[in-house]
Amino acid sequence: MPAHFLLLSSRPEQRAADDEHTAIARHMGVPTERVVRLSMTDDAYVAPDPTAFAGVLQGGSPFTGSTPLEEQSDLQRRTEDRLGEVLDRVVASAVPFMGLCYAVGTLTRRLGAVVDETYGRGTSAVRVRLTEEGRADPLLTDVPDAFDAYVGHHEAVTVAPPGSVRLATSAPTPVQMLRTAPDQYVTQFHPELDTAGLVRRMTDYRHSGYFPSDEFDRVVAEISRARVDDAHRVLEAFARRYG
Repeated sequence: MPAHFLLLSSRPEQRAADDEHTAIARHMGVPTERVVRLSMTDDAYVAPDPTAFAGVLQGGSPFTGSTPLEEQSDLQRRTEDRLGEVLDRVVASAVPFMGLCYAVGTLTRRLGAVVDETYGRGTSAVRVRLTEEGRADPLLTDVPDAFDAYVGHHEAVTVAPPGSVRLATSAPTPVQMLRTAPDQYVTQFHPELDTAGLVRRMTDYRHSGYFPSDEFDRVVAEISRARVDDAHRVLEAFARRYG
């Protein structure tokens, strides 16, 4: 029986959550049903056993982990409490893990990173470059040394957690990918997004501060010039290596 993966979904918006689930499975190269989505925002949430899966993925979110606690909504606090419990189990049990964007704020801060708005970046395409350690990492064997990827984040790693290894960087954001432990990774960029998916996400989050809402068409024109196929290889490699 094919192995299943667990997706920790922290998007309260139904369409955005559905799109993310579909995109992650597609670029992993596996059927959607092999990626079991668990909504971390749902009232009916039941804590999972991450060790029951071949690997765990954490998707993005409109929440910003470094937002001061007193400024967070009740929903964000509840979501991050739930994520914290699951991530602690993931770390303790050494389950293969791939966290996308929001995981930079939720996982790495638990491991001692400094995550703040210093290197926040609006919706755009950036040139990501593998470090020497990235070129040597077995997960990234088939990923080019440099590739374009989509980003959009209010926060980023300023100081990496102890013991982590920086695998990829970019000019505007020093940390684009980390290995936080053997078989456990986080990316600041979005390897699940293609152009159509990003335009839909921009529509869903038009007024969330990732870009000037009145410049929607200009940003779409800019991101449409990028070719981000190579970024998807990160997800494909994760599924192939651990599935």
